[in-house]
Amino acid sequence: MKLPHIALADIADIILTAYFVYAVLLLIRGTRAMQILQGLALLLVLRAGAQYFHLWTVFSLLNALLIVSGVAIPVVFQPELRRALAQLGRAGFQEAHSVSNRESVERLCAVLGTAAAVLSRSAIGAIIVVERNASLDDYVESGTRVDALVTAEMLLSLFAPRSPLHDGAVVIKGDRIAAASCFLPLSERVLFDRRMGTRHRAALGITEQTDALALIVSEETGAIAIALDGRLEEQSASPQTIAASLKRALSARRAPERQTVFDYARTLWSRIHVSPNGLDKTKLRP
Repeated sequence: MKLPHIALADIADIILTAYFVYAVLLLIRGTRAMQILQGLALLLVLRAGAQYFHLWTVFSLLNALLIVSGVAIPVVFQPELRRALAQLGRAGFQEAHSVSNRESVERLCAVLGTAAAVLSRSAIGAIIVVERNASLDDYVESGTRVDALVTAEMLLSLFAPRSPLHDGAVVIKGDRIAAASCFLPLSERVLFDRRMGTRHRAALGITEQTDALALIVSEETGAIAIALDGRLEEQSASPQTIAASLKRALSARRAPERQTVFDYARTLWSRIHVSPNGLDKTKLRP
């Protein structure tokens, strides 16, 4: 028996296809899309069983369900598709970081650390989003424009319980507050931790769809967390510790670089170690 000839192009085709399928599964891991895919897989198995046992009525019904599912998938998977396209865009051409100057980064981190510590002690909820590469203009438009210099006093006044702009997120572009009371997309992930509320879901949502950084202060517990790349990391209530963590996160990718396929694969591989609720368990306080 003569073995088929396998060219290098065939091997490359198989590797790229496997990588694409693996990347898609990682993107939808922990979302409703994974449950829908499992349901579709079950339908395919039942359809094959009905065909094998010549159950043609059942086979026709399952065929119709699969056709309807094919039409509904783009609608149901809209959040996942949007997130995937946004991540691919981040790996391509990007502009310079909005927060790039070292002195500006240090000043911003110090201000945010001080404001977060005060808000935590006062049990005032807050979510602050810092723009990086991806533009946040769409989310700025959903709130009230402020265009003010970032100061701790300004942030505290915006999130004061009686302030008309306290409900929503503050978006920071560079060293200025662009807008307040902004609406953010909620993450599709299921959060099992009872400490996680709507602010945490919003922080995960914006960091999943963009490369922004989000600082969250819980109104119920006063806990402080930083969200980046769809991951949450809890912080202590010390202004210096918060500022240091923010500085590390904002300085992690100072110069815009175009990612290669291998860089993107490493990024996807590193996300395997994130639990389904978006928390890096190794960094949570006991």
